[in-house]
Amino acid sequence: MNVVTVNELTKIYHTGMKKGGITALDTVTLQIEPGEIFGLLGPNGAGKTTLFKLLLGISSVTSGEATLLGYPPSNPKSREKIGYLPENHRFPDHLTGLGLLMLTGRMFNLKDGVISKRADELLKLVDMTKWANTKIKKYSKGMLQRVGLAQAMINDPEVLFLDEPTDGVDPVGRAEIKNVMQKIRDDGKTIILNSHLLSEVEMVADRVAILQNGKLAKIGSVDEMTNKKLQYEIQAEFRETLFDIPSDIGKLQTLSRGRMVVELVDESKINW
Repeated sequence: MNVVTVNELTKIYHTGMKKGGITALDTVTLQIEPGEIFGLLGPNGAGKTTLFKLLLGISSVTSGEATLLGYPPSNPKSREKIGYLPENHRFPDHLTGLGLLMLTGRMFNLKDGVISKRADELLKLVDMTKWANTKIKKYSKGMLQRVGLAQAMINDPEVLFLDEPTDGVDPVGRAEIKNVMQKIRDDGKTIILNSHLLSEVEMVADRVAILQNGKLAKIGSVDEMTNKKLQYEIQAEFRETLFDIPSDIGKLQTLSRGRMVVELVDESKINW
């Protein structure tokens, strides 16, 4: 069963300022499989956050259908096994990291003993154990995002929604968050990642959907989306008539004045 199924999903906001309303999401169809990191990529205003809100039941669907873990988003059961880290979140800064996880766990009606054990595991996962009893107001942006990931996992969710998780984080912090996401995926969880950064999605996602002006522009694996080409440049003295590259090796792109550019079928052919 797909974790998420979306069919012809549309969301129109009626503000009174524009006749017919503003179409934030326009007949989007996609599926998200268990155990993958699925990236939603697009500029601000593309419809990424709107799709999040519809799947999480925060906003109502105008038309079309959506299911999350087999339930429509309006059904509270769809939210029992999900975790969510919103963009620009604000945690109570008088709490410690451990205190935040205890509070979040109680919101899920978990017993304190269960929360405490789970919190220890999660703080270790996100490398925040040494700051567990430090107040959140003293955390850096990267630390805030890592403890945010931990609180989103406190209920042991099957699906994790992450909205711009590395926004405003330095390169070292981004790498740390990427490693945490990969560990979560390796544990069998599904991650739905919302980002406007191609570099972030490219590093961690298994598949990507590109949204533009509320429409699904393209969907596929990272390699399909980035269309990576293995091109190598060779400079040497040779006769231009001598080169005939087998098709299973690659394709000659240019050959001129001792300079040859070859596009290889795969990197293992580099020593051909």
